Amino acid sequence: MSHALLNAQITDEQAAQVSRDCAGQRDFNPDLAPVPPSARKWGALDMFSLWVALAACVPVYILASSLISGGMNWWQAIGTIALGNLIVLIPMLLNAHAGTKYGIPYPVLCRASFGMRGANLPALLRAFVACGWFGIQCWIGGWALYKILALQFPSWLALPDLPGLDFNIAQGACFIAFWALNIGIAWRGIESVRHLFNIKAPLLIFLALALLAWAYFRADGFGPMLTQPSRFEDAEAFRAFFFPALTANVGLWATLALNIPDFTRYARNQRAQITGQAFGLPLAMVAYSLVGVLVTSATIIIFGEAVWDPVELVARFAHPAAQLLGLSALIIATLATNLAANTVGPANDFANVLPKRISFRAGALITGLIGIAIQPWKLIADPTGYIFTWLVAYSALLGGIGGVMICDYYYLRRAQLHLRDLYRADGVYQYHRGFNPRGIIALCAGIAPCVPGFLGVTGALEVAEFWTRLYHYAWFISFGIAFAVYAWSSQIARQKS
Repeated sequence: MSHALLNAQITDEQAAQVSRDCAGQRDFNPDLAPVPPSARKWGALDMFSLWVALAACVPVYILASSLISGGMNWWQAIGTIALGNLIVLIPMLLNAHAGTKYGIPYPVLCRASFGMRGANLPALLRAFVACGWFGIQCWIGGWALYKILALQFPSWLALPDLPGLDFNIAQGACFIAFWALNIGIAWRGIESVRHLFNIKAPLLIFLALALLAWAYFRADGFGPMLTQPSRFEDAEAFRAFFFPALTANVGLWATLALNIPDFTRYARNQRAQITGQAFGLPLAMVAYSLVGVLVTSATIIIFGEAVWDPVELVARFAHPAAQLLGLSALIIATLATNLAANTVGPANDFANVLPKRISFRAGALITGLIGIAIQPWKLIADPTGYIFTWLVAYSALLGGIGGVMICDYYYLRRAQLHLRDLYRADGVYQYHRGFNPRGIIALCAGIAPCVPGFLGVTGALEVAEFWTRLYHYAWFISFGIAFAVYAWSSQIARQKS
């Protein structure tokens, strides 16, 4: 980035003036207002801690396992994860810039490229994906809580499942309790989330090292995983698995690549958010994925089978104190990740729909209720399904949104926005009755080629193999087409005006 872009930031007076001018507008509320520089407390270490906190979670731990079970050896799996996160880091940093420069959240930034009303489309698409993840993470956290309490009440494990469900009443109660804890912390605001990151990051680094030490000494090494060869017959078989796996890894953080302004609007400056993210995201993801691979490899020797689920692994520890400590750490890890990745963003997105009626708190509650309604225990029942179908599928949606946003902000506007007009119905982002047709058409154009492949993969429709293969590149296809269509249509519109 150029020196001008690195130092770009509004002033306190500009932020205050926008808030005064737009206070009565239907598209304004205090939660969506630009954050003045004086109120921004997140430095590079906070941004780094954000990613350490996000990466230290159960889905990341088991991500490498799904690649290994698919046929990769350990270094192929780790390499795929590293490459995927380096790729997604690029749109992450590009979208983050506007948050720090203008102090605005993701749904407000969407207004520039999709229109005042049209911004609700990308905001809600991203929000509903996050609701799915919110429910999944709450289920994982509730499962860890259930395991802790079952140490004191072993009879819970013998309770019958509830009618029509795959869990008993005690496990269901733990799920709701963990859900309520997430909503309660979100209700207290963004600063509560930041403090939780700063507690979790060093704690999880220590516990990851402790888990590695335990596995190494119990197994006299990290077991057979490091010497296990790739199970692909030839290069073609490897490529057929590698590209959807890479897309899935990009898709894991494709949500944050869009709504990262929800966090970087609190960053002190551009250098802080860039430095913290550039080191935090790839390093944390590789480190925690590697922990998952090494520890799981050691469990083959220790227990005679591969134990991929960290909740199940910790529950097998011989000492109750070790079980309690390990499961408690998993609960904290899941809590912090869920609040950052799946609560802050959708809460702002729902608030953007009706700013005068829906606050950040109300948006967080809506997120939580939808998270229950999607029945996360079914989504997580098949880890391969939710990683390779769930992640790849929604990456098609989010890639297209990212293509439009980045094209609009950098290619067309050169990172210059009319801040006041982002909150006013009579501003330049009103377009046609609040919708920018070019943005919506470009998004649909990016998603369309991925739809036949999705229907084929899920078994809803029999399609040619070409569409299935194309679907494996969903995020890349969607991003590239949406970017190109938006750039082309915008240039045509400029020539006609």
